[in-house]
Amino acid sequence: MKKILLIFFINIFNYSISFALPNCENSELYNWNNCQGTHTFINGGIYSGEWKDGKYNGQGTKIFSNGDKYTGEWKDGKYNGQGTLSLKMGDMYEGEFKNNSLNGQGTHTFINGGIYSGEWKDGKYNGQGTQTHINGGIYSGEWKDGKYNGQGTKIFSNGDKYTGEWKD
Repeated sequence: MKKILLIFFINIFNYSISFALPNCENSELYNWNNCQGTHTFINGGIYSGEWKDGKYNGQGTKIFSNGDKYTGEWKDGKYNGQGTLSLKMGDMYEGEFKNNSLNGQGTHTFINGGIYSGEWKDGKYNGQGTQTHINGGIYSGEWKDGKYNGQGTKIFSNGDKYTGEWKD
């Protein structure tokens, strides 16, 4: 039984290694295709991860020259899929991206301690979501274009509560 388990784990290990991308070796970025590499930009930014057709594609991390950092999935040089964006000022977003924009499910934690968790569309709260303010206020419900819109409940910092329809 031990031999069978050992053979099983060796095969799984070899299987996972066989899918690792090779290192990018050409000095011209536009030639980096189906490889893994690190590039430091003139402005001090750094990208380390997977490349395809000279663009970030797959898993990777980019540290921008201003100190912001994105780690996650890329497609055609843009944030696309699951990722984490940490801003130098202290805000952080974890969730889904599409074409460099917050799209899908995600959580934005603000430097002041406030949190929004829910659906996003084109970088704005859109759909179902909950926003918690540092003063204790909470809104949970529907959003459109970053504003309360539709059914929702707002609990104010003084304890008052409103449940009902919101418009803009």
